[in-house]
Amino acid sequence: MNRFLLAAIAHCLIAIASGPAHAASANTAVDTARGKEIATTVCVACHGADGNSVIAGNPKLAGQGAGYTYKQLINFKGSDGKAPERVNPIMNGMAASLSDADMKSIAAYYAAQKLVAEVAKNPETVDYAKQLYRAGDQAKGLPACAGCHGPSGNGVPRQYPRLSGQFTEYTETQLKSFRAGERGNDANKMMRSIALKMTDPEIKALADYIAGLR
Repeated sequence: MNRFLLAAIAHCLIAIASGPAHAASANTAVDTARGKEIATTVCVACHGADGNSVIAGNPKLAGQGAGYTYKQLINFKGSDGKAPERVNPIMNGMAASLSDADMKSIAAYYAAQKLVAEVAKNPETVDYAKQLYRAGDQAKGLPACAGCHGPSGNGVPRQYPRLSGQFTEYTETQLKSFRAGERGNDANKMMRSIALKMTDPEIKALADYIAGLR
């Protein structure tokens, strides 16, 4: 296995161990019927009834790990009287009224849905982006994306999202937001530090490649 990929995996394991925990809500009941009710009445306009958004600026949530989606909702809502870690006026407002049970139930519902995946559209950058995704760029200190998100982009359900099949535009926007410090809910600033080392063309190529991962 690529030595740089091994280093990336080790980096991710450290982040998992030191990342935020939500043990207090571990016993909250999950009601997928309730999750479906909220998803199909409240979330549907932006994310689709089954989590397959048709708007490139809004992420596809179908098939996303329940633990990761739940964490994002907590970050949008804020907890323990603190301001939200992830700032988005629309999502902050949507999450504000959700209970812990609601958030877990929505996440479980979306996780059970089948993703309608996007595809890579730029054949000219696929090989280059594949190299970045799987091996990183040692000269720049850029770790392999596969170390945390897996060779097929399936991620680690609680900490690292499934990337495969996501809109190119959404992935590109999130990487640029991490780079600019506009998004800051990543454990130990890991994504922010990675994105800082990436150029616009690298981000665009990776986002396109990720859309076609299977």
